[in-house]
Amino acid sequence: MATMNVSLPDKMKQWVEDQVQTGRYGNASDYVRDLVRRDQERAEAREKLQQMVDEALASGRVEMTREQLLDRVMSRARAAVAARKSA
Repeated sequence: MATMNVSLPDKMKQWVEDQVQTGRYGNASDYVRDLVRRDQERAEAREKLQQMVDEALASGRVEMTREQLLDRVMSRARAAVAARKSA
C-alpha cells in the first residue's frame, strides 16, 4: 500500500480526529480511504447516469423532452442515493 502525506487546516484535522473517536474508523487513514471510496462510487454513478442519458437520447425512441428525461433520471438517481444512505 502506498503512503501519501496530506496537509489539512486545523479545523479539518480536528474533524478527522473526531470521526475516528466515534469508533467507526480505526484511524485517520481508514476515514480518508472511506471518503475516497465514496467519491469514486459517486463518480462512477455520475458516469453511468450520463451514459444512460446519452444512450436514451441517441436511441431516437424517447418520446420525452430532454428536460423531462433528465428530471426522470435524476429522480431515480436521488432515490438510489437516499436508499444507499439509509442502508
